[in-house]
Amino acid sequence: MEINFDGIQVIGFDADDTLWVNETYFRDTEDKFADLLEKYETKNKIDQELFRTEIKNLDLYGYGIKGFVLSMIECALELSNNQVSAKTVSALLDLGKDMITQPVELLDGVEEVLEQLKNKYRLIVLTKGDLLDQERKLERSGLSEYFHHVEVLSDKKEKNYSDLLEHLEIDPSEFLMIGNSLKSDVLPLVNIGARAVHIPFHTTWQHEEVTDVVENNGYMTMSTLTDVLKYV
Repeated sequence: MEINFDGIQVIGFDADDTLWVNETYFRDTEDKFADLLEKYETKNKIDQELFRTEIKNLDLYGYGIKGFVLSMIECALELSNNQVSAKTVSALLDLGKDMITQPVELLDGVEEVLEQLKNKYRLIVLTKGDLLDQERKLERSGLSEYFHHVEVLSDKKEKNYSDLLEHLEIDPSEFLMIGNSLKSDVLPLVNIGARAVHIPFHTTWQHEEVTDVVENNGYMTMSTLTDVLKYV
């Protein structure tokens, strides 16, 4: 279903799995975590318990790699009845450091799209996660020059977006958000009167999945980021 893009003045981009690869590294680390804990539980049980621990800790740690590492350590202690070795805990910390130091892998078409849009619209980044990590990734990506503003949000709910757009003096009716998550990047914006483009990534964190049937109203799903150039 197509939407009307008339009147758009500002375009916001999610960062992780919209501008560059992110979730793939979490999935790879989850597999390594399960391998380290395999003597205590089955892989399926380990995956379930790690996800449960992450969700339980979201209000404490927020989103990002550091909170994920703390949740891995807590989960390892619980699954092992506090018997997990110091060597394994050290290995978990190393997994987190490996994630943080991964090179930034831009998704196809990102630079082409930003280059074509930078003189037509005000471009901003709206992402969530650890502030230091996201700032580091943006710097390593080489994309900073394209954006007028970068905001790392603690969460992506309607109030977070409303407060930020008000602060930046952006009318929601003139704002378009582009992201890979229906739950975080699309539906909250549509609900406050903005428009959005959903570009699914091949891997989605379970917490970001939307299982209910959602009417395609106020947003449009596209296959690739370059498809945006056909409309704006």
